[in-house]
Amino acid sequence: MYGIEHGGNLLAYWHIALAWVAASALGTTFIGSVLYLRYRGRFWSRLAHSAGELGFLFATVTLVLGSAWGKVIWNSWWEWTDVRLVTFLIVWFIYAGYLVVSSSTDPETGDRYAAVYGVIGFVTVPISYASTRLWTPTFHETTIGNPQVSANIDPTTLLVTVVAATFLYVYLLGLRIQVHEVEDRIRGLDRSRR
Repeated sequence: MYGIEHGGNLLAYWHIALAWVAASALGTTFIGSVLYLRYRGRFWSRLAHSAGELGFLFATVTLVLGSAWGKVIWNSWWEWTDVRLVTFLIVWFIYAGYLVVSSSTDPETGDRYAAVYGVIGFVTVPISYASTRLWTPTFHETTIGNPQVSANIDPTTLLVTVVAATFLYVYLLGLRIQVHEVEDRIRGLDRSRR
């Protein structure tokens, strides 16, 4: 049993780190969306969209790892009565919708709608984070440095994991922005040939 619980705790470090990175990415989407609405610069739209894609990816992995961790620690893949799980799933659906809106065929209109959606949709992120403080959690008790719970998390190990995940996010964000720039250049060449 020690091996299974220990493996569950290893999942927890990545689950928490990727949840942090997902929230950071969605925060970047919010900031990029606000700046796009204010200045209409194409860079802000690229930043918001790239961060939204990565935020959705990291949120997906967070949900998967969280379910696996829950199965190991609490013997349940999912618990609909847990407010953090349900609110984070809502965040996931909101940003799935953001990706649909931002993939509009008309870049100008799609960027504007996506920016508005990115600003309004971000409200779900702090609500999900604060959910365990606002409502009674079923599973999500404080785990960092709390020896009273079955899933005690070492703060130093968690910090290293969060830093590693953050560097991964920043690197992928830079790559994704570059890909968007290349896509824009290709679209510009196609328009000039017509």
